[in-house]
Amino acid sequence: MGRVVLERFPAGSPRGSWPAEEYAAQRIREGVPAEVVMDLASDAFLVVVRQREVHSGH
Repeated sequence: MGRVVLERFPAGSPRGSWPAEEYAAQRIREGVPAEVVMDLASDAFLVVVRQREVHSGH
């Protein structure tokens, strides 16, 4: 299961994770199952969508 990053927000923002949370909430209202995760390596909050593996052959 992979993830697609929709947007990234610097963790050092004066508002903390709120911009990322607000962006994710807007995507959820649009029907996109977005979530916020912390990327310690880049010191940023990422808004991601988990990708399920799609198997061919129905």
